[in-house]
Amino acid sequence: MAETKTTVTAATAKASSHQPKKSSNLFAGLAVPICLVAGFLFFFFVLGNPANFQGNNPDGHPIDSGIGKWLGTIYKGGLVVPVLISVLLICLTFVIERFLYLAKAKGKFSGSELVRKVQYHLANKNVDAALAECDKQKGSVGNVLKAGLKKYKEMISNTELDVEQKVVSIKNEIEETTALELPMMEKNLVFLSTIASVATLLGLFGTVLGMIKAFAAMSSGGAPDSAQLALGISEALINTALGIGTSAIAIIMYNYFTTNIDSITYAIDESGFTLTQSFAANHK
Repeated sequence: MAETKTTVTAATAKASSHQPKKSSNLFAGLAVPICLVAGFLFFFFVLGNPANFQGNNPDGHPIDSGIGKWLGTIYKGGLVVPVLISVLLICLTFVIERFLYLAKAKGKFSGSELVRKVQYHLANKNVDAALAECDKQKGSVGNVLKAGLKKYKEMISNTELDVEQKVVSIKNEIEETTALELPMMEKNLVFLSTIASVATLLGLFGTVLGMIKAFAAMSSGGAPDSAQLALGISEALINTALGIGTSAIAIIMYNYFTTNIDSITYAIDESGFTLTQSFAANHK
């Protein structure tokens, strides 16, 4: 009977953990192609709008003033530009997604505050009040502590195990719940770490192609024209600017998110240690 109950509990835990992972994978699978399509549409229909060019001809030079000048100049950066715009959109999409998820994972109040409240209630041997505090926190620390407290409450009435075995049981429950929480917090950060490396390379690649095109045009045109050469180089460098800018955003936000995850992880570890020590102290 005990074995059946354990199996059902494990199956329930796996089912509950599978759903958010499936949802997150679906989000990533949809976000990337949507951003790619949006990037190319923006390039051709916004940057490539004939109104941004002299004579309403996208093959000509950008207009001399206004925002259209900048839009037209970016368009002249070449076909690597829409790829870079798509990468930038992907970066911003996952920055927003991770920001919202980690804001939720932090909960309504800090994990350290929750641990103090739980300590107080456990010192008064009021496990139900401690569980209520976890429900109020609604974060990753609260989820882990809640699972540990449920096992804590179960172990109080358990007469088959000694104190040391009960503490191990509580510790195992906390570790299992933590193992489900941490991967979800780190989910999709791989996109930011990849973009941080690839965006700069893409920008340099676009710049090199633009430079080759500019010098090839100058060599076939006879006498070099310094103004035309400078224009070609400036258009090529648009790729570098987009690549470095995108990479900078990805690096900054990746470090920001990992710092927040480390903070939550520390609070989870602190809560687990507090719970096991409290049980050992109150049930000698």
